[in-house]
Amino acid sequence: MRNAVATLSRTRLAGLCGSLLLLLLLTSSALGQGTITRMTVKSAVLGEERTILVRTPVGYENNKINYPVLYMTDGDAHMAHTASTIEFLSRNGRVPELIVVGITNTDRTRDLTPNKATRVDAQNFPTAGGADNFLKFIETELIPTIEKQYRVQPYRILAGHSFGGLFTIHTMVTRPELFGSYVAVSPSLQWADEATLKKAEEFLKTRKEFNATLFTSLGNEPGDIGDSFELFKSALAKSQIKNFDWQAEQLKDEDHGSVVLRSHYFGLRKVYDGWQMPRDAQSGNVEGGLQGAEAHYQKLAQKFGYAIPVPEGLVNQIGYQYLGAGKADEAIAAFKLNVEKYPNSANVYDSLGEAYERGGRLDLATPLYEKAQTLGKQNNDPNAALFAQNYARAAEKLKQADAAAKKNQ
Repeated sequence: MRNAVATLSRTRLAGLCGSLLLLLLLTSSALGQGTITRMTVKSAVLGEERTILVRTPVGYENNKINYPVLYMTDGDAHMAHTASTIEFLSRNGRVPELIVVGITNTDRTRDLTPNKATRVDAQNFPTAGGADNFLKFIETELIPTIEKQYRVQPYRILAGHSFGGLFTIHTMVTRPELFGSYVAVSPSLQWADEATLKKAEEFLKTRKEFNATLFTSLGNEPGDIGDSFELFKSALAKSQIKNFDWQAEQLKDEDHGSVVLRSHYFGLRKVYDGWQMPRDAQSGNVEGGLQGAEAHYQKLAQKFGYAIPVPEGLVNQIGYQYLGAGKADEAIAAFKLNVEKYPNSANVYDSLGEAYERGGRLDLATPLYEKAQTLGKQNNDPNAALFAQNYARAAEKLKQADAAAKKNQ
């Protein structure tokens, strides 16, 4: 089955995000953007229980795929829109699907600031300066818990906003190997007389190689935070670190609060720059066919450090490209590859069944449609009814063909 029907169903579900936000935060909920579950981690490092929101992609419960992980501060504030952004981008082939781990707050200032407050801030923020302890919690308690309970790839992204952006930069320069990429939105680099900014400047000046990506952004935010951002951007421009890819943007039509949504969109696009397969400018077809797709994802695997199979949806599209070009054998080979790589997906059997049916092989198509119907029902696939219709149609046609053949004997 082509991707358009599944895409339409997920898009309609994603539109319910706003009205169901409260439900998402209170319970485990399966929507178009995946399932968001609340879990509790008892932290010996912090001496308290921490509530964590974990978003798994659509279909996670019914497949065996491992996913990269986005860790995010202020998880309760940003989980819903970030989950929708990831689902949208992955559906359009711009990023892979991700597990998202959103850390909710207890004492936000304590956890996200690397230094004690200075001058007038000292009275307003008496608990500040606990970022290293919070980072220890993430590294020694949270990450091991997530990697034990969920199927993950060895690639992590850290995202944070405001104090969270400050924490993200602090993590990058003090524990640079812990994450593969960083998204720092409106980082409060003016904090504590720019102590973290100065560390970052030294890091950017002395580091020789850093296989990582950084996206950092600012809204329309004049004053100390804007001045420190410009200094950081200048230090980035002067750096000559091998394999370090960075982008710094000011979104002048956003403010300190609204800048997050677009920054997560642009930040993920930056992290996964080059993820999408090249396409023909006129037809929109994937260039290079199946062989080109396999080479493309092998190159991505070298960049991200883990094996990356060609996504099911892309193989499906290539198969239909072959069918449209009259290359039935190539189409069947592509659909067979999808069955081999994604045996728990109803759609791969439906597509292979369609290829055989178009070639007049109802005897081969019908059992594949039946398999799609069974998996569709088992997986609560939004297209289960369509899979059932395809099987019923093919089975009836095969029955009629068999009856006609017997009659003519």
